[in-house]
Amino acid sequence: MDINSYLRKERELIDSVLEKYVPREFKEKDLKNLLGKERYSFDIISADRAISEPVWNFLDRGGKRWRPALFLLLTEALKGDINKVMDFVSLIELVHNGTIIIDDIEDNSSIRRGKPCLHKIYGEDIAINAGNALYFIPLKVIMNSDFDISIKEKAFEIYSQEMINLHFGQSMDIFWHKGKKKEITEKQYLQMVSLKTGTLARLSARLAALLAGKNGDTQEILGKMAETIGIGFKIQDDILDITAKERKKFGKAFGNDITEGKRSLMVIRVLETGGEKDKKRLLEILDSHTRDKDLINEAIKIIEKYDAVNYAKNLARKMLKDAWKEAEKVLEESEAKKTLASFMEYLIERDV
Repeated sequence: MDINSYLRKERELIDSVLEKYVPREFKEKDLKNLLGKERYSFDIISADRAISEPVWNFLDRGGKRWRPALFLLLTEALKGDINKVMDFVSLIELVHNGTIIIDDIEDNSSIRRGKPCLHKIYGEDIAINAGNALYFIPLKVIMNSDFDISIKEKAFEIYSQEMINLHFGQSMDIFWHKGKKKEITEKQYLQMVSLKTGTLARLSARLAALLAGKNGDTQEILGKMAETIGIGFKIQDDILDITAKERKKFGKAFGNDITEGKRSLMVIRVLETGGEKDKKRLLEILDSHTRDKDLINEAIKIIEKYDAVNYAKNLARKMLKDAWKEAEKVLEESEAKKTLASFMEYLIERDV
């Protein structure tokens, strides 16, 4: 199956749901739905300019929407009621975009999805507030849903735990790329990514299983599979950061992870297997947070010298293969299951 076509088809549907919770232009009824009846008087213009406009500036740039697409695909594979759970795609996608907006500020990034980062356009104050708002606005999905209170409580519990996980994963990533920890093991890296990038994929799968009426064991198994998809996606993202030939399609500055000093799986592989001179030089470049293309290319050559790109890709493939073996046992045979298998492969073999 052509997963790019599948994602494009799903994107239009997903975006229509996003607009229910963050309209492109707020009306008084929208603010009442989100905030309750005003005691005094709403300032709709400020809501538009400081939340809706920057959020849609960001959402309209693209993004694969693969996490909410995964949620819908798993719901279908589990024979859940798509119509009943459709609004939950906004919970997953809006939160994801909120994390990116905040992450770009924390990393002092300049380009995202081919355009200046949101804080470069609107300022850090508006970007931080808009990003944080996306953590909470979509909780209205749970609050307004028709599910039994016990299901709502479990959904809130899943969401809260995954958001805690995400922030601890981000804390590790930030601490590392500041050069505060010199020795990082492969297992520590995988744990960090499972918390940071695996979290929202895991959230998608756990919610899909919960809302489809599946038990805790099924939620856990599918959550682990989705977490592994997130890890594989991140590993491939790191690979593309230093190998993607079509930078405009990739939408990020060349060698951005080198500039940020990121301790990717490839960097860790070099630090575990490389010669002392190469390890020292690679750390020097990473810790300098340089934007100099010659230095970035020097770091990439060191990474390539130890075949770290192939090592990372092969590890991601093995992890996904192992996760799928466990997950496919709890999914009945269906077209959705076949699409899910293709979906997993696409996310780690993609070139954009």
